[in-house]
Amino acid sequence: MKNKSQPPVYSQIALDIAIRIARGDIKENAKISGRSVMSSQYNVSPETIRRSYQLLEDMEIITVSPGSGTVVKSRENASKYVERFNIGKDFRSLKHELKDLMKDRDELNQKIIEVIDQIFDINERYKNINTLHTLEFEIPESSSIVDKSVNETNFWQNTGATVVAVKRDQKTILSPGPYFVFAPNDIIVVTGDADILPRIEALIKE
Repeated sequence: MKNKSQPPVYSQIALDIAIRIARGDIKENAKISGRSVMSSQYNVSPETIRRSYQLLEDMEIITVSPGSGTVVKSRENASKYVERFNIGKDFRSLKHELKDLMKDRDELNQKIIEVIDQIFDINERYKNINTLHTLEFEIPESSSIVDKSVNETNFWQNTGATVVAVKRDQKTILSPGPYFVFAPNDIIVVTGDADILPRIEALIKE
């Protein structure tokens, strides 16, 4: 799950107090508890409450006086602040969602580029194969080369042919190495001189 940024704690507390004022839970001209009491209620430091009160005072929702304490000034301003905060919250959420989508898009674009590169690579290798004179042979289940590697069969030494690809289960394995093991029903694609046909048939049928 992707992390979403949260507003500062003092801002969240200020919003909570503003909501209570906007709902009428705390009336206009009513006193609000001091910093020590509120810090216990919200389980934060008095300094955090001071910053919350400062924010609400800047929004003209409360008035903080050294002699009179903290008094609710405007329920209307509290309602406006709550509405503006929610709009800002929605905007921040959309910005984060857009950022996540752009990141996903970049990752998808990178994968698309990698697949395109693989397609071009395979296409280029097929072009190289197609410029050669090639023959195809299917390996029967009874063939002596089943379960043997290209190296073990001495394929080139016995036939004079080079295995350029093997077709297996609707897949094409290009340029199989010397340790590639033949399986029943493999179709081997080979290239070589004009005399390879009988030699390959003889090797496969042994």
